[in-house]
Amino acid sequence: MTTTTATPPAEFCHLDLANGVEFAAELLPQRQTVAICCRLLTGLADEPPELTGINGIVERTLSKGTRRFDGRGLADAFDALGASWSSASGRQSTLVRVVCLPEFTLAALDLVGEMVCHPTFPDDACRVAIDLAQQELRRMEDEPDELLRALIQRLTLGPVLGRHPGGEPETLGRLTPDLVRAHWQRCYHAGRMQIAAAGPVVPERLAAHIEQTFAGLGSSERAGRAPAAVEFQPQRVHRQKELEQQYIGITLPGLAREDPGFVVEQVALRVLSGGMSGRLFTEVREKLGLVYWVGAWHEQPRGHGVIHLGASTTPERCHQTFEKLLTELARLAEDLTAEEVTRARDGLIAHYETESDLTRARAGGLSDDLFHHGRPIGLGPKLAAIRAVTREHVADYAGRLPRDRLCVATLGPRAVLSPSAEG
Repeated sequence: MTTTTATPPAEFCHLDLANGVEFAAELLPQRQTVAICCRLLTGLADEPPELTGINGIVERTLSKGTRRFDGRGLADAFDALGASWSSASGRQSTLVRVVCLPEFTLAALDLVGEMVCHPTFPDDACRVAIDLAQQELRRMEDEPDELLRALIQRLTLGPVLGRHPGGEPETLGRLTPDLVRAHWQRCYHAGRMQIAAAGPVVPERLAAHIEQTFAGLGSSERAGRAPAAVEFQPQRVHRQKELEQQYIGITLPGLAREDPGFVVEQVALRVLSGGMSGRLFTEVREKLGLVYWVGAWHEQPRGHGVIHLGASTTPERCHQTFEKLLTELARLAEDLTAEEVTRARDGLIAHYETESDLTRARAGGLSDDLFHHGRPIGLGPKLAAIRAVTREHVADYAGRLPRDRLCVATLGPRAVLSPSAEG
């Protein structure tokens, strides 16, 4: 029935099922709920350029009609089990998540299987989803932070992965119910599926049920696991828009999730942007009053990493704000203190041991482990890695940041011309 991958930690089960599904479970016998995360390894990256946004329409309409249910009937079936569920689509994958009581695990999984394996994509539901996507694009014009994110993603990730997942007006205008069905047929295969479960599950029983439920879902050949096709080229773009605020986005190469230094990057960014004690908030907002908001974060397409800095300020202060952001990035390697690293470490550990310890978060973390590492990692090793990070680790990491390789996007009345430009 199954073959096992490299031996996982004792509290985990990790199997490659005969139908092509990769399955992993974290055994949490004392929990009162079960969480399941079904990840289809298909997303924006698999969309034809002339049909950008189609995977989002597929995800929105999976639940609007199936072989057994109409949309209302499927929702009622989940409610009858007391199960909560959600779905989301992204650049490289599409997720369906469900949380339920242990005794309803298999029944809830049946409903997920019905949704993923037997959607009918009713014509009316497809047209409504396309119309809603068009409305969301129009609404973005009134959401400068969303517009800035779209600008910097295109600049940073390149012409394929950097496209907006919600599509473009012209590409959405080409979509039809038949094209939506054809995209599902082409991309939704068992060989592209990873299922992660957490809670008081019986792994062998759950694996057998998954094998039966998703049998015949397209090809069983493993696919969708290659590194992302990221094309990071330093460049700048400005979109002129009459706003009271000026929005600035900066990106530079970071570390992939599987890189041993990734945990050091996590701590470094926490020093920069760990709440009101973070350097960016303290130095850029509180001391100088330059910004309305400021932050640093990172994201990891499979096999790659990107660091983001962002801020909104006044047009008159955009150059000064830009230079100050870069100054604070450079300062990490110059005057970092052990106290800052300890505070950042403690904040990360607190996050993992509270919010990330929820059963649904454990299933999500296990799904991320499969996506990025190809195997279960678990919470314990992640916490141990965080605790091992020292001031020297972070300072060395900061000193090696490629600060000469920047992508810069600005939105508002002014463009940032160069790091030394003056307003």
